[in-house]
Amino acid sequence: MKKLLLLCCALLLLAACGQKEDNAKGKEMKEDNKMNEQLVGKWEGNIESPNGVLPIIVDLQKDSGKLSVPAQGISNYPFKSIKYNGDQVSVSINLNGSAIDINGTLKDGRIEATFQQNGGKFPLVLKPFKEQPVTYETLKIPVKDGELTVALQKASKEPSPVALIIAGSGPTDKDGNSAIAGKNDSLKMIAEGLAKDGIATVRFDKRGLGDNQSLLTKEEDITIDRYVDDAVQVINTLLADKAYSSVHIIGHSEGSLIGLLAAQKANVESFVSIAGTGRPADEILLEQLKGQLSPELLKESTDALATLKKGELVKNVSPELQALFRSSVQPYMISWLKFSPASELAKVNNRVLILQGTTDLQVVATDAEALKKGKPDAKLVYLEGMNHVLKNAPADRTENLATYSDPSLPLHKELLPAIQQFIMNGK
Repeated sequence: MKKLLLLCCALLLLAACGQKEDNAKGKEMKEDNKMNEQLVGKWEGNIESPNGVLPIIVDLQKDSGKLSVPAQGISNYPFKSIKYNGDQVSVSINLNGSAIDINGTLKDGRIEATFQQNGGKFPLVLKPFKEQPVTYETLKIPVKDGELTVALQKASKEPSPVALIIAGSGPTDKDGNSAIAGKNDSLKMIAEGLAKDGIATVRFDKRGLGDNQSLLTKEEDITIDRYVDDAVQVINTLLADKAYSSVHIIGHSEGSLIGLLAAQKANVESFVSIAGTGRPADEILLEQLKGQLSPELLKESTDALATLKKGELVKNVSPELQALFRSSVQPYMISWLKFSPASELAKVNNRVLILQGTTDLQVVATDAEALKKGKPDAKLVYLEGMNHVLKNAPADRTENLATYSDPSLPLHKELLPAIQQFIMNGK
C-alpha cells in the first residue's frame, strides 16, 4: 500500500502519547580501545520508514549516549549500552519496553546506519549535528491542565502587530516540521520573515508534541475543541499585552480550521488561511483515499467515516486502517468531522485572507473556492507553483514531496509579501 498522505493524525514511529523520559543512567556501556575518536559527538539524521521520515539526534560519548526525537518530545533519553569497534558503533536503547538498536559505520564524515525497532529495520544516515540558533523568546501561558510553552518572535519595533501561527495536522510542530513528512521549516520561516517586516508572531507545539508533550497523556484526549481553547488562551494573553497594536491569526492546513474557530471566540483584527480546507473532512479524506485503497478498504473507510460523523465510535477496524481509525484517535475524528470549514468561516466577522498554492497535493482549489463562497468578502489569492509546505514545487508528485523534507528551500516568494500587506495595510 502507498504511504497515505492525509490531513489527519498518524502513527508515530517511536513512542505513543504520554511518553515519559527515563532518567535512569544507562548500563552495560562498553568501549573498544581501537574506536575511531571521530565517532564521539552529536549526530542528526532521518529515519526512513514507510510512514515517512522522522528526524532524530544521537549523542555518542565514549561510555554513554543519549537519543532525542524532538517531534515526539523525547529529549536526551539514555542508551542502555554502546559499543565501539574501529569505525563501527552499536547502540542499544530500551525505550519504555521497546527495544531499539542502531548499528552504523563511519564513512566519509557520516555514519551509515540501520535503525531497528519492534521488528522493523530502516536506513539511517547520521551527519554531524548543527546547532540551530534560537531566534525567539519562550513564554508560558496558562491553559487547561498546565502551561503552554510558546515561541515569541519579536518584531524590531514596539508596539507592533502580532500574529498567532497555528500549525497543521498530526505531528506537525511549531516550525512546520513533521515526524511523518519531514523537516521543511516553513512556519519558522514565516515567523522570522514577518518579524523582519515589523510583525511579531507566536507559535507553539500542540499538546502531546515537542515543548508541550507533557500536556497530553492519552491520545484519546485530543480534540479540535481542545486545540481551539489553547489558541484562544494565547490570543487573550496577546490582547492584554500593550506591546502589540493588533492581534491576528495565521492558520496553515488544519490550523486554518482551528484558527477560524478561535477567531469566532476572540477579538482579533484579521484571519489568514493558508492551504485551509473548505469542505468537511470526510469528503476530503475519501477523495484522497480513493487512489490509495482497495475497493474493500475504501468501503470500510466510507462506513467508518459515516459512523464517526454521527458521533459514534467504530468498533472493528482492519489492520491496514489502524493508522487512520485506531480507537484512540476516534474521539479526535468525531470532533473534526462535525465542522464544515466554509460554514464556520461565514461566522467570522473579521477581515479574512485565503491563500492557496496551485501545486498543493493535499488541499486544492476546490477548498479555497468553498471558503470564499462561505465568506464572499474574503480576499482569495492563488500562489502559482506553491505546494502544501509553502515552497515552490512542480506538480509532479515525487518532486513535490521531496520539498517536504528540505529546509534549505525558501518559502514561495509571494507568500510573505501577501501576508505582510494584508496584516499591515488590509490589502
